[in-house]
Amino acid sequence: MAPEKIIIDTDPGVDDILALLLALSASAEEIELLLISLTFGNIDVENCLRNTVSLFHVLEKELAWRKQTGRPEGYGSLRRYKPVVAVGADRPLEDQILMADYFHGADGLGGVHTKAPHFTPAELSRHLFHSPSADSAPIPPDSPTPLPHEALFTPSRSPAHLAILEQLKRHPPHTVTIIAIGPLTNLALAAAHDPETFLLAKEVVIMSGTIELEGNVTPTAEFNAYADAVAAARVFALTSPEPTRTMPPGRSLASYPPVLSQRLNLTIFPLDITTMHLLNEGEFDALTAPLREAGSPLALWASVFIHATFRKMESLYVAAAGGEGVKRVQDVDISLHDPLCVWYMITKAVSGWKGVEGRDVRVDATGQWTRGMYVVDRRTRKKATEEEVQGNEEVQGDCDGWLHPRWGNRVRQMVESPDRDGFGRAMIQRIFL
Repeated sequence: MAPEKIIIDTDPGVDDILALLLALSASAEEIELLLISLTFGNIDVENCLRNTVSLFHVLEKELAWRKQTGRPEGYGSLRRYKPVVAVGADRPLEDQILMADYFHGADGLGGVHTKAPHFTPAELSRHLFHSPSADSAPIPPDSPTPLPHEALFTPSRSPAHLAILEQLKRHPPHTVTIIAIGPLTNLALAAAHDPETFLLAKEVVIMSGTIELEGNVTPTAEFNAYADAVAAARVFALTSPEPTRTMPPGRSLASYPPVLSQRLNLTIFPLDITTMHLLNEGEFDALTAPLREAGSPLALWASVFIHATFRKMESLYVAAAGGEGVKRVQDVDISLHDPLCVWYMITKAVSGWKGVEGRDVRVDATGQWTRGMYVVDRRTRKKATEEEVQGNEEVQGDCDGWLHPRWGNRVRQMVESPDRDGFGRAMIQRIFL
């Protein structure tokens, strides 16, 4: 069976790195990672690049250590394929920039570059990548020889949104899935630049938003949706039979053509499902402590930022309990928001994945208090039929086309996975063992 061809659009903080590791540790028959496209989000895009290059630097050391110690190399996808890495958006389309460094640390990985500097490469070869501030920055004539970890990926001089379109053009239509686990700015830029090519994606899978749960940056908004609500609204509009009906009012990018050949196949993983998929600290330590003692570079590196995240969560638990709180380290969990989207791509053929099809989910891009909110229609009225409406007239008593058969967005909301309780363990086993 052919592997799933994927692009991962990401803002590498802790759970993003785990998502990338999960994809790269897949077998060559499961996943072919074509492109890692970077966006601002958890941290600024320069730190996103440093974290990504460091990831490959550590993986180069890990593969050498596994070979030297006679362990199974694993990472079949990484060893067979060579993903492109492209630098993308450094700010949202219109909103004020927001980053989550308050949670992930200033470097996005809990201070790993200062706590364990030997895992950060001295040379990031920044000149080999697109620069958001200098689109045509020249390559120095005496460029250094590529470092060993650079053999594992290909730097891109194209901005991320163009690199996404390049991959979609390079492969047969509807064979490449885009997994977006950060703000959707790169995707919105790609769709605005060439909407018909963007619609050649087999599926766009996003970790974004919340439906029934409270938000994690405002009472109603999840971070990725809030960080660039205009971009999210523009991507969602491509799922509508009439995209102009749900386009946000922003003017940063041109409108889509009035007629498009097809609708976007969009699958959303909101907080409602991702929050419930957990990694427990006690279980993480039980599985990885022997590897750290044996000298695994990957286990030693990852434990720095994963434990930093456990400590952050512990402080939040204690604060929520009014000073009382977690007494045992085994009680601390972190949600695996981003890795769940990759797990879906690896195991989507397994029974147990459940989604709600055709939900009209719209993103509020301009609300004073509701920016980034996922708005759904909770009324009990049924949608009108084609026979009950004439042309583009609204349904009587309904504004903005919530009950109209052709208006509104059409997304798939994932609500259940095959093994919620076992996912954290399965992920750690794949990545580290």
